Amino acid sequence: MKRTTRFEPHSVVHERRADGSLLLQSTKQLGSVVNTSSDWLHKWSSESPSRVFIAERSGAGWREESYIATLEKVRAIAQSLLSRGMGPNTPILIMSGNGVDHGLLTLAAHYIGVPTAPIAEQYGLIPAAQERLEHAISLVKPHMAYVSDADQFAHALKIEALENVELVASRVGGHKGLTDMASLLRGDTSVDLNAARNAVTPDSVVKILMTSGSTSAPKGVMTTQHMLCVNQTQISDSLPFLKEHPPRVVDWLPWSHVFGGSHNFNMMLAHGGSFYIDDGKPLKGLFDRTIENLNMVTGSLVFNVPVGFSMLLTALKKDDVLRRRFFQDLDLIFYAGASLPQDIWQGLEQMALEIKGEIPLMTSSWGLTETAPATMIQQEPTDRSGVIGVPMTGVTLKLIPEDSGRYEVRAKGPNIMQGYYNDPEKTKEAFDDEGFFITGDAMVFVDPENYNAGMRFDGRISEDFKLLTGTWVRAATLRMALLAHFAPLAGDLIVTGQDKSDVGVLIFPNRDAIADKGYTDQDTNGLLNDAGLLAEIENGLRAWNQKNTGSSTRIARAAILAEPPSLVDGEITAKGNLNFRKVLQRRDGLVRHLYHETHPAVIQAKV
Repeated sequence: MKRTTRFEPHSVVHERRADGSLLLQSTKQLGSVVNTSSDWLHKWSSESPSRVFIAERSGAGWREESYIATLEKVRAIAQSLLSRGMGPNTPILIMSGNGVDHGLLTLAAHYIGVPTAPIAEQYGLIPAAQERLEHAISLVKPHMAYVSDADQFAHALKIEALENVELVASRVGGHKGLTDMASLLRGDTSVDLNAARNAVTPDSVVKILMTSGSTSAPKGVMTTQHMLCVNQTQISDSLPFLKEHPPRVVDWLPWSHVFGGSHNFNMMLAHGGSFYIDDGKPLKGLFDRTIENLNMVTGSLVFNVPVGFSMLLTALKKDDVLRRRFFQDLDLIFYAGASLPQDIWQGLEQMALEIKGEIPLMTSSWGLTETAPATMIQQEPTDRSGVIGVPMTGVTLKLIPEDSGRYEVRAKGPNIMQGYYNDPEKTKEAFDDEGFFITGDAMVFVDPENYNAGMRFDGRISEDFKLLTGTWVRAATLRMALLAHFAPLAGDLIVTGQDKSDVGVLIFPNRDAIADKGYTDQDTNGLLNDAGLLAEIENGLRAWNQKNTGSSTRIARAAILAEPPSLVDGEITAKGNLNFRKVLQRRDGLVRHLYHETHPAVIQAKV
């Protein structure tokens, strides 16, 4: 197959220490880094003033803001913030999802060094999630809070924790006491905007991003200007084609998460690109909007999670015109969140070959909220999913060996946070005595004899557990393999077995796939009990166990959960990831059912 030749080859250097740990670095030097994100905005406003920077759907078309219009509005909003006495110690809480005004307010705040704290919009939309919203407010202590639509977020705006906070909305409606976004856009020429901008340094904290909260209460990651700016240099060092022509994305990934809000948003800003906000999502009933948007605008880069690519591939197979438009200018297919199933990977490859005559760079990278995020990247072509590549420029990985070629990963570099917001204790716990950030992730080399081949993610160390026999179960790795095996029926799943004699799985079903096959939602004490569904899962279990006979990978029992994971009860994080500990804790009774030999909704392995 003909693959793209527009990439920077891997090249790493390593040092093996006496204690067995391995230091891994790129041989390439870090490129030049701007001081602040406003430097990008001024550059492109001067060089390409009329080019669209950011756009959102408006009626039958798009509300588009050019680079010069964006700069003018950002400066006006920044003046209004300064006139209120706002600065580094007056954060802005942003409760709404992606939008043009969200982006303008963020850039205006960062222009003068005011930190923004974007949180998952579900916290403000779901009254039962108020506790999580209140936690974010108590941590950030905002001076201002923004929502797109006051009617939509009416419950959130009334909570006591926001009583003394200035509330701003793009659509105020009939709500009293709110500031209209239009008033911020009027600006205030009495303030010294340029002096405020010049006071912002690379060390200025401009974002407080919440961690997923999968192991404890969400922490606030202090993100500096330098972290944001250096990470884009690291990305362009790895993907030099970003400098060849302005990139374009049609992207839905939430800005409350570091992937969508820091990685993708700033990639467009840094490289003079155009960000079209996709108001669809890879969910039934919402993905049609994504297809509608793509029929209007397509990107040169595409970012998504595996389920999104699966839905996209299905749609592209049915639409010849969209398929041609989608691949025609495509330089990059980037997946994250989990490994892309190989059949989806191959389907996208084949379509690209048919349209372009070559395969764009299909890749992923690795990082965390604390690392800005990109820290490793698969920057050269590969024929398989799951590879996350090598360290980016300026990054040093410390790999601490475990067993079977597995390493615990720690990282140091200019893109790594200095600490958590107002939490010195958690900050101290996050770094080892050499200053390496303790990621908690494990990896293995694709080829132990060739470090340039990169690494594969091998799970979270905290998710591993032992059976009663003392055998270790690599739960995260096993979970990813089982999800691929049980697709499409399994939407997600949890591997069980800690202090048990064998491994089991609790499956969160893909409701659409179940309905498509005609299975019902028969519920027996919290577990689905449709005979046809249980038979299909049992057949899948048998096929799995025929190839996986060891006690750490053989699945002895399975059950299908009737209730989806609850955001309100903390079973699912704001980023959409399962909080495994919370699920197992909240559903302890169902775990007992799973290990009860006679429960009618539990599938017992017969092989």
